[in-house]
Amino acid sequence: MALLPGRGKERVGNVETAFVLGGGGVLGAHEVGMLQALDEAGISPDLVVGTSVGALNGALIAAAPAEAVDRLTSLWRSDVVRTAFAGSWVARLSTLAKTRTHLHPISPLRELLSKTVRVSRIEELEVPFQCVAASVERAAAHWFTEGPLVDAVLASCAVPGLLPPVVVGGEHFYDGGLVHSIPIGRAVQLGAKRVYVLHVGRIERPLSPPRRFWEVGMVAFEIARRHRFAEDMATLPPGVEVHVLPAGVTEPLSPLRYRNLSQISAYIDRAHEASSRYLRTGAG
Repeated sequence: MALLPGRGKERVGNVETAFVLGGGGVLGAHEVGMLQALDEAGISPDLVVGTSVGALNGALIAAAPAEAVDRLTSLWRSDVVRTAFAGSWVARLSTLAKTRTHLHPISPLRELLSKTVRVSRIEELEVPFQCVAASVERAAAHWFTEGPLVDAVLASCAVPGLLPPVVVGGEHFYDGGLVHSIPIGRAVQLGAKRVYVLHVGRIERPLSPPRRFWEVGMVAFEIARRHRFAEDMATLPPGVEVHVLPAGVTEPLSPLRYRNLSQISAYIDRAHEASSRYLRTGAG
């Protein structure tokens, strides 16, 4: 089947179980805890679909499923946030002054991914994998289904304002969360019959009308992030089984420092506990 621009393959072999990984920056550590629970329950994917930080986590799962828990746990507890968003305020402001568009160079994250993933092309991954990014020129979602893996993941992770857009094939791409925060619809489109959603916990945090000026943008952003996932969940075709793993989050959404490392271990442990409890009930 020929690939259509921005769409990719409509089927990926015989897909029974898919892992769908959503975006959300440093909160992506929750997905590691969910993966630990799935691994302990003996659940593995036939397809991995990711966006933003979920593309990063998903690529490591697809590259070596048997090693993914250990590799991702180690990566999150040590390197990923510190590497991607390194630098003092002086360094960040210097980068902004030079580029006028972003605070951090993308080269440290590129080097980390190249060293960690150890697979050069999407087609070489052990498990079929796709990730999404937002095309600047086309103002549209673009699914990476083949080609250089690191470029695809970086494109999906390129948070506007923090990282520069990633150029692939002469086209500029920003963070996939702009177009698909949790791309469950893609997994269903590709034929998955059972879907496990690994997310960052934002959808568990209740939204309420803003009471302060700075809350207005945050609430608007969350509505934009969540609406497509809600529509996908409401229009699931018959016979598709979906499990949205819990992150154990109950408190209202609040502003988050994107470089905050202090809660990473807590995110992993909390999601592991909540998802393990969910899977033990027989939901898996």
